[in-house]
Amino acid sequence: MKFNQSIHVEGDLSFRGDCPTEAAEQITFFSALKLTHPKLARIAVHIRNEGQRTHQQAARHKSEGMNVGASDIIIPCNPPIVIELKRRDHTKCRLSEDQEQYLIDCQANGAKSCIALGWESAINFLNKYCIY
Repeated sequence: MKFNQSIHVEGDLSFRGDCPTEAAEQITFFSALKLTHPKLARIAVHIRNEGQRTHQQAARHKSEGMNVGASDIIIPCNPPIVIELKRRDHTKCRLSEDQEQYLIDCQANGAKSCIALGWESAINFLNKYCIY
């Protein structure tokens, strides 16, 4: 995967090998967040915007405010934290143009955002930038 230079990537870009799926990384991240930052865990959300939909469902979801490309982890603290969580081996996943643009737009509006390669990288990023 080629990364846009304006988006911070947290993690080891050279790692290749076996690693959990993105869904497993999400579960582990939220479990770790509850242990390491319980106050943030209460307000952190995972936006569920992927998956198959009919054209009608997609149109309804969009009219209800679903934002295609919204990042996996959003924590409305100050500054907001926005993380697109990918597999530790980034060659085993992809980043859509919508996901990339969402991160760029969040940064432009004051959020701390990144692509995290694995749950540990996401926690490391959070530790660097979250003030509470």
